[in-house]
Amino acid sequence: MKRNYFLVGLIFLVFFVISFLTNILGPLIPDLIKSFALSLTLAGLLPFSFFIAYGVMSIPAGALVEKYGEKKVMALAFFLAFLGSFLFATFPYFQVAMLSLFLIGIGMAMLQVAINPLLRTAGGEEHFAFNSVMAQLIFGLASFLSPQVFTYLVKNLQEPAGDANFLLKLLAGIVPPHLPWVSLYWVFALTSLIMVAVVLAAKLPKVLLKEEERAGVWASYKQLVRNKFVILYFLGIFAYVGTEQGVANWISKFLSIYHGFDPQLTGADTVSYFWGLLTAGCLLGLLLLKLIDSRNVLIVFTGAAIICLTLALFGPAGIALYAFPLVGFFASVMWSVIFSLALNSVDKYHGSFSGILCTAIIGGALIPLIIGIIGDLAGLRFGMMFLYITLGYIFSIGFWAKPIITNDTFKARKKEM
Repeated sequence: MKRNYFLVGLIFLVFFVISFLTNILGPLIPDLIKSFALSLTLAGLLPFSFFIAYGVMSIPAGALVEKYGEKKVMALAFFLAFLGSFLFATFPYFQVAMLSLFLIGIGMAMLQVAINPLLRTAGGEEHFAFNSVMAQLIFGLASFLSPQVFTYLVKNLQEPAGDANFLLKLLAGIVPPHLPWVSLYWVFALTSLIMVAVVLAAKLPKVLLKEEERAGVWASYKQLVRNKFVILYFLGIFAYVGTEQGVANWISKFLSIYHGFDPQLTGADTVSYFWGLLTAGCLLGLLLLKLIDSRNVLIVFTGAAIICLTLALFGPAGIALYAFPLVGFFASVMWSVIFSLALNSVDKYHGSFSGILCTAIIGGALIPLIIGIIGDLAGLRFGMMFLYITLGYIFSIGFWAKPIITNDTFKARKKEM
């Protein structure tokens, strides 16, 4: 198929919107705790509500795409995101927040399943690797910008200026004065509704799924779960997403409790830089993976992440502001390395294995909740020390992983010549 630049651009836009809606909970959590008088445990239920949707929907979404096609599934996904955002914007209560986040999570899980095969078809198979990296960079850019939008809206709605623009005036009229952060969900609702219209208006090509992109049949899942390495890599993805969300969701609250930083300004900025450096680290990771065995890259980057987490949790305020984002930088290679090591460790059923690995995204639901529970019992610093367990497990992967195929490096190519 001839490359369709419009569709590639549309898919990049979808990646941007997914990230924009997904990675905002960290800056929001201190406001949610304050507004609804939540314990840390109850606050931990919010990311749980969102990420549990990935565990529920990742595999069924594959079946929906095969039966109804990408266009209908993507439109439905954005409509669910609109519905969830609109519900919470209209009824800003804690119970509604959990339902809202679950609906948005269902939509995002459906989108993740639909857009990767579509990107391969629209952009051309030979450009798929490059386009996938570009998509991740765009994903990271949205994660960086989302907290900045949050800060802009909250700051300007709390201290309205006489020359406020149309959007701020409109939001000021519909957002409760004591809950300025709710304005973000009106923005999410509008963004999602626009994306429904964009997807329905776009002409999408028919995607012929490769074997490794198909969801698979139940027999393949049963055979895979008997393989101990499938379980071990499932736990690896579980640990990574749990670590990523466990840090991002609690940074702002930690800085507020232990160093007195304003969560709407400094806290949100720090979360923003966490995602920004996570994106920047991807670029360095791409280079290193052409020079060094991926297992060694994982060991070095995870070891550095553990050191930075230690500095963030126990260092002074000035150090914490830099150390937390650096955890993101060193976490940048973990997802891609673990996922590739996993798929390269089995010789068949890659599509089914991918579905199992994507289900492990529920780590983002459980780990922040565990941190919140421990935080209520012993303090948030002690709660975040639970991340030493998840990072320690990721660190171990670099030693026990035995892939059938190792990553292609320049050194390996020279040996073959």
